[in-house]
Amino acid sequence: MLERIRIVLIGTSHPGNIGGTARAMHNMGLADLALVAPRCEPISADTVSRASGADPIVHAASQVATLEEAVADCTLVVGASARSRTLPWPMTTPRALAESLPDELADASARVALVFGREDSGLSNSELQRCHAHVNIPANPDFSSLNLATAVQVLAYECRLVWLAQQAAETSDTPEPAARTPHALASHQELELYFAHLERTLVAIGFHDPATPRQLMARLRRFTLRARPERMELNILRGILTATEQRTRRPSADE
Repeated sequence: MLERIRIVLIGTSHPGNIGGTARAMHNMGLADLALVAPRCEPISADTVSRASGADPIVHAASQVATLEEAVADCTLVVGASARSRTLPWPMTTPRALAESLPDELADASARVALVFGREDSGLSNSELQRCHAHVNIPANPDFSSLNLATAVQVLAYECRLVWLAQQAAETSDTPEPAARTPHALASHQELELYFAHLERTLVAIGFHDPATPRQLMARLRRFTLRARPERMELNILRGILTATEQRTRRPSADE
């Protein structure tokens, strides 16, 4: 389970925070790190010092330009942040998120991304709207600002607790209830292709005007991501969109 959890850092400005994140990950058994457009040199003396022996995670980290590239193969993307400033989004706690992971990762192709924003400004609304849900660490409201590596540590710790419980259950003699057959969920990349297709079709039929969007696509994103569509369901929706596009291009029988 832990091998299929990816930590994504966006726009990190201090190499020490990258090293501290690697240390937090290694402490808890995570190893998949992605760096999105870092604003510093990812590997430096500060990185190695703060990593305290976990710097191989930084050396193995993928470095990409956009969030979409970092999470393209992920079936669940969760942004660590307060609620979106313009549109409420599904919110969870670190413990509830961790407890959901065994089911989320039941399918061998499933991947989970935990996304953390910039030290000074966090995640943008656009980035938050590309997440299925947001996770908020319930810190002291009078002093709620957490160091980046500390926030990663909190979520990684909760994930490890659930993994340990899962390991204990597998070695016990108590029979487990029959698990449901998992169905492959749509990946982030597949969802982004669907959203582009949806917007194109809505423009074509005159339902959506990009000049006056009224948060239509953001609300449709929220609705779709909350539904957690399977790959087959998304293919059906895209088939409907394709048929709609073909119909709008074809003259009617009365013409």
